[in-house]
Amino acid sequence: MAESSGFRNGVPGRGFSRRNFLLTTASTAAAMPLGGIGDASAQTVTPAPPKNPRQPVDVTLRINNQNHVLALDARTSLLDALRDHIGLTGTKKGCDHGQCGACTVLVNGRRELSCMTFAVMQDGYDITTIEGLVGPGGELHPMQQAFIDHDAFQCGYCTPGQIMSAVACVMEGNAETDAAIREYMSGNICRCAAYPNIVAAIKQARDRMKGI
Repeated sequence: MAESSGFRNGVPGRGFSRRNFLLTTASTAAAMPLGGIGDASAQTVTPAPPKNPRQPVDVTLRINNQNHVLALDARTSLLDALRDHIGLTGTKKGCDHGQCGACTVLVNGRRELSCMTFAVMQDGYDITTIEGLVGPGGELHPMQQAFIDHDAFQCGYCTPGQIMSAVACVMEGNAETDAAIREYMSGNICRCAAYPNIVAAIKQARDRMKGI
């Protein structure tokens, strides 16, 4: 009886060879329909390109009771918007890392490090800078006058941030004692070390601000 060259009852016969197996497998694969592959590729959706982060974003900043409509890079800090786009240079850029407090402004009455927040995040909020403390007739704010009276500055670079933080410190109720003033003003650094005079100025302004 001739030997079989294929499978018998699931067991390869003695005539089975690797060559015959590969030829059979290749023939079977070639006969399989390929229509599904073409259909899948035809349905592929091209993803939308990512949004350009440099595309200007419209933002309205209410600063010192005046609205400023700007088109800004979404990554622009509030500090850079104030200084470079609006021209309010009283707010100083010190470390630009949120460590010195020179850039302190008030946002809705609360202290904010303007170098550490994006301008677009403050859209519609009420922002006060050092320029906004002066009264309508040009009179100084009690805190500004107190800093002058007590000579609470030397080079003056940190002074705008010191004054804005000091105003908030009083408004927060954290200026009742010398220790509390030092604690709640600790985020504002004075390289000239005018700290004793700053404490004295805050105490003077604290009493005068009660009538405001």
